[in-house]
Amino acid sequence: MPEVTSIIKDIFIIYAAAKLAGEIFERLRQPAVVGELLVGVLIGPYALGLVGVPSEPLTQLFHNDTATAKEALHIVYEVLAQVGVIVLLFFVGLETRISEIATVGARALAVGVVGVAFPFVLGFGMASVVFNDNLLAAFLGTAMVATSVGITARVLRDMGVIAGREARIMLGAAMIDDILGLIILSIISGIGVGEANPVQIITVMASAIAFTAIATLIGTRIVKRYSLHMDRLRTSNAPFALAVICMFGLAALASYIGLAAIIGAFFAGMMLAEAEDHYELETKVLPVYELMTPFFFVVMGMNVDPMLFTDLNILGLSMAIIILAILGKVLGCGLASWGLGARSMAIIGFGMSPRGEVGLIVAGLGRSLGVIPESLLSAVVMMSIVTTVIAPPVLRLLYSGVKSVEAKRSSLLGRA
Repeated sequence: MPEVTSIIKDIFIIYAAAKLAGEIFERLRQPAVVGELLVGVLIGPYALGLVGVPSEPLTQLFHNDTATAKEALHIVYEVLAQVGVIVLLFFVGLETRISEIATVGARALAVGVVGVAFPFVLGFGMASVVFNDNLLAAFLGTAMVATSVGITARVLRDMGVIAGREARIMLGAAMIDDILGLIILSIISGIGVGEANPVQIITVMASAIAFTAIATLIGTRIVKRYSLHMDRLRTSNAPFALAVICMFGLAALASYIGLAAIIGAFFAGMMLAEAEDHYELETKVLPVYELMTPFFFVVMGMNVDPMLFTDLNILGLSMAIIILAILGKVLGCGLASWGLGARSMAIIGFGMSPRGEVGLIVAGLGRSLGVIPESLLSAVVMMSIVTTVIAPPVLRLLYSGVKSVEAKRSSLLGRA
């Protein structure tokens, strides 16, 4: 089928471009994820148009309806991207034990709560002054709240510091961010449609808290005690197959109750990390991680229209929002990390800064409700892009001179 062939060609271009850009940026001593994001912009439909433009056979399949063909192609890309980020957070979860998160639980809670409050207040305050519209201001504040943990997790994992104290705090805080962001979004969107139902809001809160508690407390204990008896299964490569089932199952369940799917995937990884016999799951999942995660970052870049940066009015508004978005996380999360040292405070602040797709989702909802004008939508898109691109090189700089956990481990093994 020629329409399928064109999509396979797109997948080839996306993956090849991701690996080429990653190699170039690694040689420039920059995180590969930045190269993947930028090459997505370059090859996307708003620039070179190498991908993201439906082929003639695909358009004909939809009776020459170009808009529908574009939407169908976009769904294919989004599925690839979502699978990529789900695998990424699952892999990070496999490298993280709940006991390790528990050791920084109080600090992660503080970082999560303060890191939500600061950006929301700054975004709400600025929009209230500029637009004189409290509902619009509330949507902007909400768009500035949540952290796209997939960006930070990829950078920390690539640098070999995912098991460090700062990384554990950020991962724990990101879960809290997601829950608080979900609650705020439920309230604001309910007000936007005139249906701020307290019962619905309480249900959302209870579902999110219950899911988190069951996955982190009960699920990990069951796996730790019984190890799921994966060694008794006769299916070929049974431990890997069961791990994938858990990954997609919890991701789907999290998404169903309104949480980000990646939170469910992360919990699945943490649960399986407690298995008595690890079944070399990290080694088995690594090739899937290497295959799928670049799609998420390239597709995110493909959604960016570079022409947004040419409108001076939008550019000025964007710069103000970007500065406040970064300050909100750096100051809020940094202050909540007080006592850990200046470097750790900066790492946590900048590590929690990427908004990624989270800001875009909130802004898109505001636009669909007729609350956010196009100018502000474009500014939020820019904020999501810039905070996503800035964080990786800043983290690399802040971690410079810090020996990775993997490097330390190899050194100790060498001495033994």
